[in-house]
Amino acid sequence: MPACPHRKVTATMWPFSVGGPLVARLFPILLALVLSLALPVRADVVPGLYAASVAVSDQGEAALAAGAREALSEVIVKVSGSPAALDDPTVREALAGARKQVQKFSFRRDDNADTGLSARFEFDSGYVSRLLAAAGLPLWTANRPRVLVWAAVESAGERRFVNPADTPELAAELLDAFQRRGVPAQFPLFDLGDATALGLEDIWAQDMDAVLAASARYALADVLVGRAVEVSNGKWLGDWNYLSGLERRDRSLDAPTPPDFFAGGVGLVAEDMAARYAVAPTGENDGQVRLVVLGVQDFADYAAIRNWLQGLELISDASVASIDGERTEFTLTALADADRLAQIIELNRRLQPLDPTGQRLEYQWLK
Repeated sequence: MPACPHRKVTATMWPFSVGGPLVARLFPILLALVLSLALPVRADVVPGLYAASVAVSDQGEAALAAGAREALSEVIVKVSGSPAALDDPTVREALAGARKQVQKFSFRRDDNADTGLSARFEFDSGYVSRLLAAAGLPLWTANRPRVLVWAAVESAGERRFVNPADTPELAAELLDAFQRRGVPAQFPLFDLGDATALGLEDIWAQDMDAVLAASARYALADVLVGRAVEVSNGKWLGDWNYLSGLERRDRSLDAPTPPDFFAGGVGLVAEDMAARYAVAPTGENDGQVRLVVLGVQDFADYAAIRNWLQGLELISDASVASIDGERTEFTLTALADADRLAQIIELNRRLQPLDPTGQRLEYQWLK
């Protein structure tokens, strides 16, 4: 997908509003504080992180080789968090031999699509992790925060929300953009509660206080808001606002198509999240990190914690060092230090950090 030209990105702290009735103005501000400070970040395990579906011309070997290269490129962007990873010489060399690294592939024909034929390629997670480590690139694990998306478009003089009911094609393209960057996302329900809390005019006015008030019911700390206009030459002009806690990042776009406009907004989210959560593996021998969890009452608790830890790409092993009542100490064999691991472990809402300074990995297991 081509990059969107004329993009502008700004990052600011949350802009507190002034004017209007005091109570009405304070409520959304306090709500923003609750979202950023009180709510645990909701993270999902992203499925298919090491797989991608791409269009192919036919089922011949040349088409498969080209498709594998494109699919591995998409996987590398998803796992590293940045398209810039494709410029690395080590990655470029690996892409040339992508076909040899395919674990599994399958074809799908869609008579309604322009190309008709696509292929889904799957790659080994260990291979991709080792490739990124060899290139000195960051690794973004499959545990990623979920994003709530409010978007509106204006075409032929009519403004509409982007959602599966009113704009199914646009909604599918927007969710596809999230999938291609490996970011979990959801639309609001657009029920009576949402209609009462937020209108199209609020999105168009970029009223972030109103957006936060309407978003509170979903208990998600990450919110993406977009607006776009289709102009006479067919281009799409608009803005994206990404709210994460008290931080806000904005991006203005001039895009040739809706998918390009959506890709620009999703890219804003993916780049910011990767900067916070992606870790650059050293490629050296794995280090040992101590992790203490309180509230481990039975084998089911222990198994759930250990299985989740070992599912993190940066952890190759999580073994028990000691058990004392409900206190269990794990020794983690990891490609990251304790500080970086803490950022990822705390995406699990059932592991409540006990050391606010982050100096020790100590958590309370929540039932």
